[in-house]
Amino acid sequence: MRESRKDFEPLLKNEAPSAVDRMGLTWLIAAAIATIILWQFPIGAYILYPFTILATWFHEMSHGLMALLLGGQFRKLEIFGDGSGVASYAMSLSLAPIGPALVAAAGPMGPPIAGSALILASRSFKTATLSLKILGGFLLLSTLIWVRSLFGLIAIPLLGLIILAIALKAPRWLQGFAIQFLGVQACVSTYHQLDYLFSYSAGPLGLSDTAQIQQRLFLPYWFWGGLMAIASLVILVQSLRIAYRSR
Repeated sequence: MRESRKDFEPLLKNEAPSAVDRMGLTWLIAAAIATIILWQFPIGAYILYPFTILATWFHEMSHGLMALLLGGQFRKLEIFGDGSGVASYAMSLSLAPIGPALVAAAGPMGPPIAGSALILASRSFKTATLSLKILGGFLLLSTLIWVRSLFGLIAIPLLGLIILAIALKAPRWLQGFAIQFLGVQACVSTYHQLDYLFSYSAGPLGLSDTAQIQQRLFLPYWFWGGLMAIASLVILVQSLRIAYRSR
């Protein structure tokens, strides 16, 4: 056995790299489909619990960071043991209606964009390792600055430390696999609560993200839900296509 610097999978000397890449790509696609399906059933919440918490972190952080980017305030992030979460932020009224619509859309769309960056980072060992360190470090940093729920103060830094341990101690092939798998999970996190994309209400929290977009941009919430679901899938497919084509 030998380890290729270009590909993260261990290769047999007489085995073509393209065949190994195809197996790795097939596995990632299968994992993405399985994750989307499992998240639609109660048992999936138990099987995918760590990724459910990570998906919530991606979603709520995207709301808060978009508010910051638009000149608003990101006040706090709360994540709870049932996998739910809420980001508290403030926006300038001068940015209405576009600003609030962008912040609402950032929750479902921020994770696929971040996931795409992680998948593309897998094209080289150096960028894969760096991306794992950045993601793990940002989980820890977000805990210090924004996380204010007891469960979040435990779970988020634990996830960050696990990812940093992979970046610092794991073999190259595992780092490559980890960054791709985390990227895929971020992309499909839009489907974590697929019914939420097509719901007007978010229960006690008020309007759903898509309903908030409807309120500002007029087209119905189900249109925005469908658009974001399709966009997330396109981002995932194109990211994998580019990452594996470069090999």
